[in-house]
Amino acid sequence: MFGSRGDGGEETVVCIACGDRLPRSDAREYDKQGDRWSRHGKEFEYLCVDCHDDLCHQPRDELEQLATDVEQSVENATSETFARAFQREAADRADADQDRR
Repeated sequence: MFGSRGDGGEETVVCIACGDRLPRSDAREYDKQGDRWSRHGKEFEYLCVDCHDDLCHQPRDELEQLATDVEQSVENATSETFARAFQREAADRADADQDRR
């Protein structure tokens, strides 16, 4: 009665690391905040299995917020400038955390 769909009706997503398009069921969710279990109101990005396996799966302890803060403070920066600013800010925050203890 209904025509078949070439993809079986399954949603496809794009891996944010390599750009490959793949079925949603074959992808791994990536949550910038590092907490994929708190799902309310979130939109996830996706990784293919190979790119997901290449990730470091250690806790990120506010890494995304740090990167966002640095990005906003060094607009139009080169990768090198961003990296230096990121390292400086990460060290400053680590020192501040140590001082609070």
